Amino acid sequence: MTKKERYAFVIRYFLEHAPDAETELLYDNPFQLLVSVILSAQCTDKRVNMTTPAIFKKYPDAVALSKASVEEVFALIKSISYPNNKSKHLVGMANMLVDKFGGVVPMTVEELVQLPGVGRKTANVVTSVIDEQPNMAVDTHVFRVSARLGLTTNAKTPLATEKQLIENLPTEYVFRAHHWLILHGRYVCVARSPHCTRCGLAPACKFFNKMRRVEI
Repeated sequence: MTKKERYAFVIRYFLEHAPDAETELLYDNPFQLLVSVILSAQCTDKRVNMTTPAIFKKYPDAVALSKASVEEVFALIKSISYPNNKSKHLVGMANMLVDKFGGVVPMTVEELVQLPGVGRKTANVVTSVIDEQPNMAVDTHVFRVSARLGLTTNAKTPLATEKQLIENLPTEYVFRAHHWLILHGRYVCVARSPHCTRCGLAPACKFFNKMRRVEI
């Protein structure tokens, strides 16, 4: 199977089985999504969703959060991974949003990465989810699944994975493909003991076919 055929197979599968895949983070507006994605670094979406209602109630927008102290925010997110750093990032992010962007979440990766706590992955998530921009956020799931399937070749970094996926995916599917791959990695193509026997992508998967040849 050529790479072009593999991509076509994967896209057809997800269009049939997960056409409306979307983030599992709960949010009502761009500001809430930005806060949630910052909190989600090395933390489960489930834990983030348990934590954010109290944050959004007390700090409904960037102006309100910019007036908070790091200690106040820490008290609300202490069950999240790395609460010390994330508390500082959230307050710093809110202050920059107010001071530089009028309290409005910008919608370009170049602007978003200027905010404290916002890296390329977070910026790609926000712009693709909110604005359906063709930006590919690469987390550990996307990195692993892309390599196993054979969508990427010798990609050693998230940026290399991002570039290869963007190069080969039709533009109209890029914003959705992040969710396809991350959810597949979260529930099927897990890091240890992936559920290959119930995976509909197995016929196109380099990892599965390699393992099958070894077993035979």
